[in-house]
Amino acid sequence: EVPEKEYAIPLGEAKVVQSGDEITIISWGSMTKTVLDSIQKAPDVSIEVIDLRTLSPLDDKTFIDSVKKTGRAIVVQEAPRNCSFSSEVIARINEKAFLNLEAPVARVAGFDTVIPLPKLENYYLPNENRILNAINYVKSF
Repeated sequence: EVPEKEYAIPLGEAKVVQSGDEITIISWGSMTKTVLDSIQKAPDVSIEVIDLRTLSPLDDKTFIDSVKKTGRAIVVQEAPRNCSFSSEVIARINEKAFLNLEAPVARVAGFDTVIPLPKLENYYLPNENRILNAINYVKSF
């Protein structure tokens, strides 16, 4: 929802949308809503959701601190998997919180194909099932 009054989002400041202590899910843009809808179907897991809000400058301190706390991370984006911004987020996690990880970092992304026309967009974009599968994957370690 968009506020009716004037507002500003601070550059380089991620937002902890939901606190948790078992898994960190990092997303931005429209995928944040998809993540929040998905975790409603996993009420038995304490999930911290981070919305990056801006990619440059990137607030890596917020998600690094969260990953150090939870030990598990999932990055959700709508862009294709290869050569994407999620790769940069995961690289920073590996550089700054590797020894805190209890499971490999999972990535839920669009497929490595051309983005389809709007009629088929829902098959391409990450959805609740793919996010729930990633949650189960990182919990299994």
